[in-house]
Amino acid sequence: NPQATMIFSFSLLLGTTITISSNHWMMAWAGLEINTLAILPLISKSHHPRAIEAATKYFLIQATASSLVLFSSMTNAWHTGQWDITQMTHPTSCLILTSALAMKLGLAPFHFWFPEVLQGSTLTIGLLLSTVMKLPPISLLLTTSNSLNPTLLTSMAILSTALGGWMGLNQTQIRKILAFSSISHLGWMMAIISYSPKLTLLNFYLYTLMTTAVFMTLNTIKASKLSTLMTTWTKVPMLNAMLLLTMLSLAGLPPLTGFIPKWLIIQELTKQNMAPMAVVISLLSLLGLFFYLRLAYCATITLPPHTTNHITQWHINKPTSSLIATLTIMSTALLPISPLIATTT
Repeated sequence: NPQATMIFSFSLLLGTTITISSNHWMMAWAGLEINTLAILPLISKSHHPRAIEAATKYFLIQATASSLVLFSSMTNAWHTGQWDITQMTHPTSCLILTSALAMKLGLAPFHFWFPEVLQGSTLTIGLLLSTVMKLPPISLLLTTSNSLNPTLLTSMAILSTALGGWMGLNQTQIRKILAFSSISHLGWMMAIISYSPKLTLLNFYLYTLMTTAVFMTLNTIKASKLSTLMTTWTKVPMLNAMLLLTMLSLAGLPPLTGFIPKWLIIQELTKQNMAPMAVVISLLSLLGLFFYLRLAYCATITLPPHTTNHITQWHINKPTSSLIATLTIMSTALLPISPLIATTT
């Protein structure tokens, strides 16, 4: 029903806007709840048992996280008399809030629900869960970043980058691989949020840009696992070639767009006398590079030797949308203007 989809999409936009623009904890909580209730029918729309399971898991996790957000804000108001988001000063409240927002985002060690929910959703809903639904919790983290415990955030960042890399290595489902990629990228964002919140926001914007390009490309070629990705090069050869570059950009290889946030974050961590942290997080990102290279290899370079007969796909006659073309170009070619991006952050 297009009217229902439009209402749910508008509610998503409304919930995100309320949370981002609010100063009072009750308004921020209301926005998070609107977001959760709007995405649930979209996840379970296909009526497949996996989709229903994903929607149930998502509801339980988000409801728990929302109640913890409310509990942390009430504890803070009880001790300080302040409901203002920027006045989160009580240590226990800050600890509970960090755990709640980490649960909402899918940060390690609260990441277990995210790959399962993404696997049970369609690629379009998976795109929403990986990008739009992460904006409200990240905006709350940015607003309260001065009050949060840097040691806790750094520990969660290293754990997220490590687990996002390790657990993505043996996956064959593309949506699960992209879920672990998201967890790994969130680790990079949390590593720098206490020292340079603007860099976290820049990283989130560029991650959203690249992930949108990947999800829309996969949706066009109708690939959901590695075995189908191996035969899609006959469908849209040029799009598959761009998918290769976008994957390498997500991995953070120069001279592609994805190198910008990693470069700036490593630079900032070194300035903050956290060179060991920069080294560890850089080495852990090599784990993610492996599965991005495997995706790129399956997408474009060759068919592996096997005895299973694959049906060769037909060419897609309809032209690729200009939006995908724009996103893939931006996902690969923004490095030359990185000095401009660096000055704005």
